[in-house]
Amino acid sequence: MTSSTPPGARDRPGGPPAWPDAPVLVEVVRSGFLESVHRGAVVVVGPDGEVRWSAGDVTRTVLPRSANKPVQATTYLASGWRPGSGEELAIAAGSHVGEDGHRDRAAGILAAAGLEPTALGCPPALPGHEPTRAAWLVAGREPERLAFNCSGKHAAMLATCVAAGWPTEGYLDPQHPLQQAIEARLAAAAGEPVAAVVVDGCGAPQHGLSLTGLARGVGSLVAAPEGTPERSVADAMRAHPWYVAGTGREDTDLMAAVPGLLVKGGADGVHVAALPGLGAVALKLDDGGDRGRTPVLAAALGRLGVDAGALSRWASTPVTGGDGVVGVVRPSAVLTG
Repeated sequence: MTSSTPPGARDRPGGPPAWPDAPVLVEVVRSGFLESVHRGAVVVVGPDGEVRWSAGDVTRTVLPRSANKPVQATTYLASGWRPGSGEELAIAAGSHVGEDGHRDRAAGILAAAGLEPTALGCPPALPGHEPTRAAWLVAGREPERLAFNCSGKHAAMLATCVAAGWPTEGYLDPQHPLQQAIEARLAAAAGEPVAAVVVDGCGAPQHGLSLTGLARGVGSLVAAPEGTPERSVADAMRAHPWYVAGTGREDTDLMAAVPGLLVKGGADGVHVAALPGLGAVALKLDDGGDRGRTPVLAAALGRLGVDAGALSRWASTPVTGGDGVVGVVRPSAVLTG
């Protein structure tokens, strides 16, 4: 399927491939002192999927992680799954935090397909939502598969297998018909072949693409005609952002703040967003951290034409010292210049 060396990387004799050089995208300033930086790559594509602006190598293979979920979810609809509500479709494409409504919705997807939570292939987890997790710990409640942040995706995968007449056993095997269909759909949406297939944190196959391909794929969802699987996923996510992420999370709040915006974060420093008529952006921070993602995302969306006022909350984040704010996490001149 793939080479272990990502395109754009330099080989080190006798060792693994070196990480490619990348520009500084984020600066962390404390009391006027440049304390840290975050390097990475970011791409802006237009409605036609063509690159309008980029920084860093946006052609090399990255792992989009959960940023692949929106396009993945179109496979479920195309394969015959009929969700009972927009909320079910949104959580199928989401990364929730295990709040009560999240777990109930994922359980409902399974029940409608005649399945129990024991069928889920994702690992047991405590809720990511802090108040919910604290209540579980006080009550001595054990981790559950439904609380894992990808349980909505897994529930929809299983329901799709039932709808399509595919076996639910082995549904996470890369050679399973469902996973083959997902891989083909990701490649078609990105306009490039999947360049790597690895195991994601939830146990499902994870498919490597370039940042440009990731942006094209998610951008195609908001540009699709009404009634198509692509548009249905985009509409469900934008109508029900709480099921995509959860209370107080960036994706939830960004979609509520910017009409028409579709946003999906992924683990290890990935984010993708799209707006109909404008295009899409995708980014990857090399260190895999979350701290610098939203300043880069906001700056890239600004280059796409989104009003800066709507993005002001995410354009920078404060650095604290004692009881006060002493600095800022901000996009670098690469993005703002």
